[in-house]
Amino acid sequence: MDDWRVYGPPDLPAPLSAALDAFTEHGYHGTTVRDIAGRAGLSVPGLYHHYPSKQSLLQGLCELTMAELLERSEAALAEGGDDPLARFDALVESLLRFHMCRRERAFVGSTEIRSMDPEYRTVYIGHRDRQQRMIDDAVADGVAAGIFTTAYPGDAARAIATMCVGVSTWYRPDGRYGPDELVVRNLHLARMLVGGPASV
Repeated sequence: MDDWRVYGPPDLPAPLSAALDAFTEHGYHGTTVRDIAGRAGLSVPGLYHHYPSKQSLLQGLCELTMAELLERSEAALAEGGDDPLARFDALVESLLRFHMCRRERAFVGSTEIRSMDPEYRTVYIGHRDRQQRMIDDAVADGVAAGIFTTAYPGDAARAIATMCVGVSTWYRPDGRYGPDELVVRNLHLARMLVGGPASV
């Protein structure tokens, strides 16, 4: 990945793009395969040729979402190098930008975990846990280095993850603040949660 901060238009196959729009508007259970097919410009049999079920559309969408999230997180951590504070800042910024720039995909993944087949839900939770471990480790490294003073690193890491994921539920491109300003504000809050330096 050339630059984890840069986002182009979502590069989704037409069936997944249509499913994303429908799931965002109506929820998984309120969406029909016929609706998705119509949005994708396909017949129902044509849609089934690519994705054999509505569940496979949800899974395909969530797999691409988590793959991009994890790739950007790893690139952000790599940019931070050996500096625990730089790694923490970059990871939190990456999570914030992802949940603003891919807010619909993040929202569907967060809200439709209840709609996933049990077998795939286990896979998805594994992806989510991998992301959480990155945050856990970043906070623990900061504590070990004496940069963060929180007595509750695990709780702080979970609170930061919740804050970043929650951005997808309220952020709007035409809102009062743009992504750069929201990164500054929320990174300040994240540092407060871990007892780190206040200025960003």
